[in-house]
Amino acid sequence: MHLTTSPGTSRKTVATAARSRRRLRARRWAGWLFALPALAFYGVFNFRPVLMSIQYSFYDWDGVGASTWVGLKNYTAVFTDSEQLSSLLHAFYLIVFFTVLPLTLALITASVLREIQGRFTGAVARTLLFLPQIIPGAAAGVAWTWMYSDNGVVNQFLRAVGLGSLARPWLGDFTWALTAVGFIGTWLSTGLCTMLLLAGIGKIDGSLYEAARIDGAGPIRQFRAVTLPGLRNEIGVCVTITVIAALASFDVVYLSTQGGPGTQTMVPGVAVYNLAFNDNRLGAASALAVVLTLIVIAVIAPLQRLFREK
Repeated sequence: MHLTTSPGTSRKTVATAARSRRRLRARRWAGWLFALPALAFYGVFNFRPVLMSIQYSFYDWDGVGASTWVGLKNYTAVFTDSEQLSSLLHAFYLIVFFTVLPLTLALITASVLREIQGRFTGAVARTLLFLPQIIPGAAAGVAWTWMYSDNGVVNQFLRAVGLGSLARPWLGDFTWALTAVGFIGTWLSTGLCTMLLLAGIGKIDGSLYEAARIDGAGPIRQFRAVTLPGLRNEIGVCVTITVIAALASFDVVYLSTQGGPGTQTMVPGVAVYNLAFNDNRLGAASALAVVLTLIVIAVIAPLQRLFREK
């Protein structure tokens, strides 16, 4: 038995398919129309300044008078001027304190809090850990400046425990100033990383831990075999956020040391500000900002691939 369709039926089918395609195209355009205001704001306030910075980076300009074309001279200065180059090296040094230490502490803390999850002490601990996230970086910089002062909390604690010989004005010490600023970043980043990892641990199937315990795995083995693989995505998010914070740090450093003493805590963000607004060298400031942007992309892109779930 053969089924045949009449010409009228075929025309109706074609017309229905055409209407479906038109509706689909209309829905796609409707989505773009909804996104258009946000795209316009992004283009005007984000993308356009980036293009203007790239343009300014090829000129010697004070922001007011006539500009002079200098080509790649400003970019060459980024890697030959000792102050600008050292600011980039300082930013990479801060990754230890903004990323490595917070992530290590967060992994340990999240694993411990998993064991006391649901208890009152666990809730209090999570609240205290997250408190630094609601404090602006500028306010944290000012508060830690007081704490690091000669009569601040840090030195008072050292004297109280018999380590008064170690007391010093930490942010004014040429040897320890950058490390002291780094610990402010550790304090700011640890809570966020802990909360992200706790959320990730909550998604790990509890039967995996039970199976590991049945197989005789201790806490350390469970951490390596179950917790770490299950937190791959969350660790990637933590690393991405904190590395960007370290490389593009500005508020904490500027409010606590302004790059001093000397240039011991100078970072690219503060250097860009000084070049643009104190030295009136907008071309040099734009070149350093562009180089910093490229460095951030070059560092973050491989990390995204590394932590991408397979």
